[in-house]
Amino acid sequence: MTGLKVKTMAEFMAEGKEPDILFWVGSAGSFDDRAKKITRAFVRILNSAGVSFGVLGSEESSSGDAAKRAGNEFLFQMQAIMNIEVMNAYNVKRIVTTCPHSYNTIKNEYKGLGGDYKVQHHTEFISELLSKGKLDITGNLSGKRVTYHDPCYLGRANNVYEPPRELIKSLGVELVEMKRSKRRSFCCGAGGAQMFKEPENGTQDININRTEEALGLNPDIIATGCPFCNTMMSDGVKSVNEGAAEVLDIAELIADNI
Repeated sequence: MTGLKVKTMAEFMAEGKEPDILFWVGSAGSFDDRAKKITRAFVRILNSAGVSFGVLGSEESSSGDAAKRAGNEFLFQMQAIMNIEVMNAYNVKRIVTTCPHSYNTIKNEYKGLGGDYKVQHHTEFISELLSKGKLDITGNLSGKRVTYHDPCYLGRANNVYEPPRELIKSLGVELVEMKRSKRRSFCCGAGGAQMFKEPENGTQDININRTEEALGLNPDIIATGCPFCNTMMSDGVKSVNEGAAEVLDIAELIADNI
């Protein structure tokens, strides 16, 4: 977080204050070098808009998504309850995250364990900032051709389709849709703990299939809204036709064009 304005929830509590939102960074956004760039881009947006936000820092654990999808319900509940206890101690009411996996898990599966929060994906929150006039977007990407890959846990699981597309269109680009998009979108391959699964002999990797579909539209940029999608599509481009298109999170596109 060097060079950015970031405070932990513990620092807010020490000052006797509460931020407006908790930014849930997520495991990928904390540890993966590529995903850290997405984390920094979103924080740059929050700083530009003057948003009061806190992070849990070292108190944040995995949301438990990977454990639950892999079938380890016991480990999931241990991780979830630990996170809920920490967040409830800070009186957290509203959470924003750049990870649809964390978004889906905290929004839909924490309630039954005592964690009831308003949870938003970062594209939803950035759209709010734009509508309130807290961000001014430049048209520096005008003329670029962009296709958007719907994250499964944001789209099909939670019916969030328009905010990401509205943000992309605000950049003045040409948005071209893949044949399989929105409710009929195709997975990048990183759902259900698939990120950690070895390829199967004789079958095409899911991310290669999806990347070929995206590159078939000849885009300059493949836009993503999930760190796992970003990894899978980036690897796909390297395998199919390296350098054919950039793979960038919507937060990165917005942060570079404020």
